[in-house]
Amino acid sequence: MIRHAAAALMLATAGLAFAAPAHADKAPVYTGTFSNTAVEGHDPVAYFTEGRPVKGSRDFRTEYQGAEFRFASQENLDTFLADPEKYAPQFGGYCAWAVSEGYTAKGDADHWAIVDGKLYLNYNKNIQSRWEQDWAAHIVKANTNWPEVLK
Repeated sequence: MIRHAAAALMLATAGLAFAAPAHADKAPVYTGTFSNTAVEGHDPVAYFTEGRPVKGSRDFRTEYQGAEFRFASQENLDTFLADPEKYAPQFGGYCAWAVSEGYTAKGDADHWAIVDGKLYLNYNKNIQSRWEQDWAAHIVKANTNWPEVLK
């Protein structure tokens, strides 16, 4: 009897190894599949100060919301650290248009906009054009969907 119980326990335990894993929520900051770097390594502060994407350096970096953010200078890193919510891309750097549509897609550092003092990224040029047709409505819808789209 004990051998049967032990065998049944071993079979049941072995079955757990083949069970489907629980689906984990998506990270709050988009970093790509094989990276932990936000904004594709671009300096989020530079969008505000230089009006363009600028690659950050590994010499100037910090972790925010579980992702590594890089900066072009110590000054930009310090600016970010003083108010990360102001400079971090909205919706964790996921495509703002996709979030407004109820799902996530990668945000591309080259397809961006600053609206009302906030940085938004989009998937590509075509999607950014769609988003720009009525960005105000898309922002409202995306704010409603965020962060539930991460589940």
